[in-house]
Amino acid sequence: MGSGRFDLSGKCAVVIGGTSGLGKAIALGIAEAGADVVAASRRQEETDLVAAEIESLGRRSLRTTVDVRDRSSIELLQRKVLDSFLKVDILVNAAGITNKIPTLECSEEEWTSILDINLNGTWRSCQIFGKTMVGQGFGKILNIASLTTFVGFNQVAAYGVSKAGVGALTKTLAIELAPFNICVNAIAPGIFPTALNAELILHTERGRELKMRTPMKRFGQMDELTGGAIYLVSDAASFVTGEILVIDGGFLASGVNQ
Repeated sequence: MGSGRFDLSGKCAVVIGGTSGLGKAIALGIAEAGADVVAASRRQEETDLVAAEIESLGRRSLRTTVDVRDRSSIELLQRKVLDSFLKVDILVNAAGITNKIPTLECSEEEWTSILDINLNGTWRSCQIFGKTMVGQGFGKILNIASLTTFVGFNQVAAYGVSKAGVGALTKTLAIELAPFNICVNAIAPGIFPTALNAELILHTERGRELKMRTPMKRFGQMDELTGGAIYLVSDAASFVTGEILVIDGGFLASGVNQ
């Protein structure tokens, strides 16, 4: 990545939900920028694969799972990271799920599950790693917001509510942690095809509408997301906190496209 303010050499990053989709792209991008990266998710085999990719870039990693629904699981992850790296410079919260279902028909269980992973899971991780960062006197937290943080998407209310919550959490934590030299930001990806959303957006009317509403008339590619993530966790963004960086090909800027 080269030297300078975007160089992450010597930093230790933890990417929760870092073994698939956007989280994996961010984990590998941060590693390419110089950081040692621990990418953790619920599945051991995926964690092993991504750790091997990170190590192939010449960085250190760990092979450890995490379940953001379980506070003790996050605490154990942090203990393992601190045992190996002695600090945590960067936390990325990328664990997330979604489901398309009419809001009036969404069950209590489905609603609670989506909020527990996407919003409560992010809050738990911010609490646990945030306390360590306060003790260190430095840190960067990067959350994953969404276009649904800002606008409504048909039949994904629980997801939208969870991501609106992540936006509010990001801004509030930014205020509370600013005195401790900790920056808390988020990125809001536009439409990036991943395993999580591919069925919803590829070869569907919904996908055609999303493309039509995007002025660039295409979906995003993973490497178009990582630059924004690297910026926000780097020293270049040392005066940026409480910000939600939208990377969406112009979607939110768009009123009428023709």
